[in-house]
Amino acid sequence: MTSTSPGLRTKIILAVVVAAAVVLGVMWARLRGSSPAAHATSTEQQSNVSDPPQYVDLSEKQAATLKVAPVESRDFEVVKTAVGTIDFNENLLVQVFSQYSGKIIKAFFNVGDDVKQGDILFTIDSPDLLQAESTLLATAGVLELQKKTLARIGGLLKSGGMAQRDFDQATSDEQTAEGNFKAAKNAVRIFGKTDAEIDQILSDRKVDSTLVVQSPISGRVVTRNAAPGFLTQPGASPPPFQIADVSTMWMIANVIESDAPAYKVGQPVEARVTAFPDKVFTGRVTNLGSSIDPNSHRQLVRSEIDDPEHLLRSGMFASFKIHVGAPVRSFAVPAAGVVREGDGTMSVWVTKDRRRYSKRTVTVGLQQDGWDQIVDGLQPGDDVVTDGAVFLSNKLLLGAEG
Repeated sequence: MTSTSPGLRTKIILAVVVAAAVVLGVMWARLRGSSPAAHATSTEQQSNVSDPPQYVDLSEKQAATLKVAPVESRDFEVVKTAVGTIDFNENLLVQVFSQYSGKIIKAFFNVGDDVKQGDILFTIDSPDLLQAESTLLATAGVLELQKKTLARIGGLLKSGGMAQRDFDQATSDEQTAEGNFKAAKNAVRIFGKTDAEIDQILSDRKVDSTLVVQSPISGRVVTRNAAPGFLTQPGASPPPFQIADVSTMWMIANVIESDAPAYKVGQPVEARVTAFPDKVFTGRVTNLGSSIDPNSHRQLVRSEIDDPEHLLRSGMFASFKIHVGAPVRSFAVPAAGVVREGDGTMSVWVTKDRRRYSKRTVTVGLQQDGWDQIVDGLQPGDDVVTDGAVFLSNKLLLGAEG
């Protein structure tokens, strides 16, 4: 057997090791399945499958059914909306009482009637007025007597038949009687009697205990509790009448806590009620609640609404739009041109040649008068589908499923 030198043996071992390494490399590559280039191609193909093209090609006939227009800019009002109720303006709501107690003789107006300032609402039989008029007649009689006494003593004093002291006393008594008469006359005048009526009482020597209660303002009768025979006391509930000036009404809304910082006194308000759906009532914010309701976490916002035609009624349910900032100018697309996708995103369709339409994801802001504010996603000069965007989204979806 031929012996092998040590050097040759070493070369043979190295050759075997290299060959083994090559074989292992090939096997490993086959086990991986492809080369790096092939792996990149496979990845690209998988990506193309999961992310289909976001455009749709239409025929001329299909494109003719769409409406396309350049994106435009519009002013969007910065408003907050709320719901609430209509109520009387309590600053102009008056409870009408008699200043004195008594029994109502007659009431002249009903709920819903319009009255003017000074109109007689009701009359009462007042014992206090009766007493004041009796005092007036008594003091008038005393004054007349004192005047006669002073005149007689004055004549006797001139003839020497009366002392000066007696004349001075008679003068003092006459002045006292005149002061009492004036005080009694003013007391009757407080009950609302005119000077002519007072003179009539004095000339007829007859008292009239009928007390007249007039409306202090012009407005509308909103409640009536007065009836013949009804005993009334000053300030005692219920009041015989309540009169409201209905030229303005209150809007009372409770807004969510997060919107509370946006509201300020003086902001313009637009209100609508279901009874007059086509009419807009205007006003302004007059009062903000000083606290947040701990149960509902809402804040009271009160506004004064102009109602010159007297159409609003207390208790009406109303919706309100309150302007909380200056208008904002930005891109706008008709609502029919914006599509809400299945994942919740909003999209529009843009085109350059009106044959290929590309889907563009956008951010929508305010929505007013049939227009959507586009905060992000469009550029000046983009041609946008304004009608038919849903058709394009459905066609893209069906194409992807096919």
